[in-house]
Amino acid sequence: MNAVPESEAPTGSLSDQELAGLDGWWRAANYLSVGQIYLMGNPLLHEPLRPEHVKPRLLGHWGTTPGLNFIYAHLNRAITARDLNMMYVMGPGHGGPGPVAAAWLEGTYSEVYPDITQDEDGMKRLFTQFSFPGGIPSHVAPETPGSIHEGGELGYSLSHAYGAAFDNPDLIVAAVVGDGEAETGPLAASWHSTKFVDPRRDGAVLPILHLNGYKIANPTVLDRIDREELDELLRGFGHTPILVEGTEPEYMHQAFAAALDRSLDEIAEIQRRARRDGHTERPRWPMIVLRSPKGWTGPKEVDGLEVEGSWRAHQVPFTNARDDGHRKILEQWLRSYRPEELFDTSGAPAAHIRDLHPLGTRRMSANPHANGGPLIRDLTMPDFRNYAVPVEVPGTGNVESTRILGTFLRDVMRENMSTFRMFAPDETNSNRLGAVLEVTDRTWNARTQPDDDHLAPDGRVMEILSEHTCQGWLEGYLLTGRHGVFSCYEAFIHIVDSMFNQHTKWLRTTNGIVWRRPIPSLNYLLTSHVWRQDHNGFSHQDPGFIDHVVNKKADVIRVYLPPDANTLLSVADHCLRSRQYVNVIVAGKQPQLQYLDMAAAITHCTKGIGIWDWASTDSGVEPDVVLGCAGDVPTMETLAAVQILLEWFPDLRIRVVNVVDLMRLQDHREHPHGLMEADFDALFTVDRPVIFAYHGYPWLIHRLTYRRTNHHNFHVRGYKEEGTTTTPFDMCVLNQIDRFDLAMDVIDRVPRLHRISAHPREHLKNKLIEHRQYIRTHGEDMPEITHWQWAPAAPPAGGGPGPVSTAEQ
Repeated sequence: MNAVPESEAPTGSLSDQELAGLDGWWRAANYLSVGQIYLMGNPLLHEPLRPEHVKPRLLGHWGTTPGLNFIYAHLNRAITARDLNMMYVMGPGHGGPGPVAAAWLEGTYSEVYPDITQDEDGMKRLFTQFSFPGGIPSHVAPETPGSIHEGGELGYSLSHAYGAAFDNPDLIVAAVVGDGEAETGPLAASWHSTKFVDPRRDGAVLPILHLNGYKIANPTVLDRIDREELDELLRGFGHTPILVEGTEPEYMHQAFAAALDRSLDEIAEIQRRARRDGHTERPRWPMIVLRSPKGWTGPKEVDGLEVEGSWRAHQVPFTNARDDGHRKILEQWLRSYRPEELFDTSGAPAAHIRDLHPLGTRRMSANPHANGGPLIRDLTMPDFRNYAVPVEVPGTGNVESTRILGTFLRDVMRENMSTFRMFAPDETNSNRLGAVLEVTDRTWNARTQPDDDHLAPDGRVMEILSEHTCQGWLEGYLLTGRHGVFSCYEAFIHIVDSMFNQHTKWLRTTNGIVWRRPIPSLNYLLTSHVWRQDHNGFSHQDPGFIDHVVNKKADVIRVYLPPDANTLLSVADHCLRSRQYVNVIVAGKQPQLQYLDMAAAITHCTKGIGIWDWASTDSGVEPDVVLGCAGDVPTMETLAAVQILLEWFPDLRIRVVNVVDLMRLQDHREHPHGLMEADFDALFTVDRPVIFAYHGYPWLIHRLTYRRTNHHNFHVRGYKEEGTTTTPFDMCVLNQIDRFDLAMDVIDRVPRLHRISAHPREHLKNKLIEHRQYIRTHGEDMPEITHWQWAPAAPPAGGGPGPVSTAEQ
């Protein structure tokens, strides 16, 4: 990766006219970028700058912006010359002034925001709104035309770019990777995406590593390592890097144009060999390394301190711009771009600037893939009812629910082989979804061995042991209008907490942007969950992602806890058809009881919450107690507790309420799925004790129900951070969500049981001791636990005294 010395600048790449045009467009974008950071008046400098022309609070990032503008200008030249379908993903997202300036120069900004016109008044509004109350953020954001990438957090540019390129064979995604961003874990893993792209059916990603040397105050690692070491690193990731390095604009334009042309030629040749000649060997994809000064073209120094090429250029190079001395520097800086050559007397881009960008949807700021909603093709969905598990008696059977879901997803995949993918960190088989491999393979373009399992370049199951990369790929795929599912072990989905945050913020913001169309929902399937991670132990036991999810605004998040296979099928069908949400489905993969036939499951999931009459004994009368449950294991333990209670107290009036849609518990004023007060009171009463067995941390149920009339009578049991390597039932016992503790809680909460509960309570305590002794002797749960199924009440096990009348004494 040897750079050509500036004294030996490439010749012939650009004509004098092309060079002048590129440099003029770059100067115009830089002028508009500086104006956004600093100005709120006098946008064309028709008069000397006065203090009131400068914003009182200066916010934004200048350092990376001129590099982003430089790259944008050159990509536009290539798009026009080659008629390319190209997107621009900006990893250094805090360079927000750049893509905003580009969209304004291309006319797209005025098309989507008609009040930001291409004239002096529009330029003034463009400047004033930037990082200003009621305006737009300082980074690349949903408000920025052409963006699919929120720039508030670093690390996701490459994975988003590859997600956009999958199944888009004519698309080239130029992904600018900042050298600060390159230090993040998510970005480091996403270089391996080269092993998952298929040049026959996918588009291409052209990474452009932008080395400008500094973060906020520190140097960047990749800028400070030897050139040979950087070259070896990038080649090791599967790229052929081309270095463009320098400071002098004429040389840099020629060198970068030559590098870009070479890269695009190599991409075209890779795709030609794959598509025409059937070449299947993994190619070495080109990439560009651009080393340019931080804050390029800005002030060389301010107050005797170096700015251009130093960390001081990272954000706002000087902040006292209303003061006479700094205001003079600002005016000189702005005039150095020669705005009188770039804009006509009305303030519109001059003709020679206006003609330098592509037309229509070839503009990167107007590329349809950057606004994926209009491109969506609805999934062709098989009828989920055809995959139903027969349920003749509720609470019986022994079915792996996610394995049933896998057969449904297999046929979703079969019917949508260019618009649907599955993503998982090496867990598709583990999570019992392996049926999809009957119709496709795992995507893999690296070396294979004879005993490998379902690996092929054209596979559609995306597996890499990086939750960040899976999430980034899926986000890029969804944002460009396609569909997918991310399955993951529940405990480790926390790894993408921050990525989830950013995506929900994107969805919330785009809900208020008219020209942004809804995109397919991000669907998480969390299995291998807390209650059946007994074999892996404490490290794998954490249901807290749900708590993180419900912190977000109600208009974008949904949480589902289907208790069996038929409810899981119904929920999955609904989520795959939905738009503009993050759907979290938590479902176990181990063999479990089945409760509802398909007709009942559809009714139950449609309501999201309901009384299970077949498990309740309060028909026509007021209940003594309500037993609520949400989640597959809590549901089973609740039903087992009901059976124990009815063995001892046959006339106890119990109501069982099962929750599939967790947000039904919240007040309807807080979440659109929330129950009206009267409906909630009808289910849970206004004064009776409610014992609620919940899949996750108990306090979440209290958070969701705190406004309810009967909240003070809610007693929630769930995971309380007690875990180890043990048996499945012992996990429940450790957290006191087991059937014996639930039954004792009911006895203690129902007043008329107090005087007649001594023997039942003693029996239940003995069962807990018996359980502990049994598992430590045999290493497995007692047979009465492992073989339990729902059945009519019978005399209590263990020689108890038999039923006790609860009639009033």
